[in-house]
Amino acid sequence: MALGEAWGLALPAGSVIGLRGDLGAGKTQLVKGVAWGLGITTPVLSPTFALVNTYNEGRLPLYHLDLYRLETLEQIVAAGLEEYLSTPGVTIIEWAERWFGDGTTVAIADAKDLSVGAAVGVKPSKGVFRWVKIEVLSELERRISYEDFGA
Repeated sequence: MALGEAWGLALPAGSVIGLRGDLGAGKTQLVKGVAWGLGITTPVLSPTFALVNTYNEGRLPLYHLDLYRLETLEQIVAAGLEEYLSTPGVTIIEWAERWFGDGTTVAIADAKDLSVGAAVGVKPSKGVFRWVKIEVLSELERRISYEDFGA
């Protein structure tokens, strides 16, 4: 939660965070921390069945996507989710590897323009693309690693 809060305080508009990790790894907990850092006090819930939850009360809007029920890129495109790669707020995508692959294929067009949506021809607006991996080490311990691309 504290790490997410620090990110929420600092992320610029247009940022996209892709989360990957096993079921129960803490992806939604990290999103709750980001929401808190953005000044959002509404309870943050996983949008597993809704696909997207939007929170507008903070410093920036938060768009929380969960791709758990979508298995292919075609399903993601058909759901119209690519619009969330270019928002005036912060977009966080749980199970992001279902959209962008395992993270080794993320292509950078240049230092300020990340083409994470190359497969669907969509690029995030300003901000960063943060690729996050959460690993479960024990019941109470996680390893969180990340890499920033873009702005």
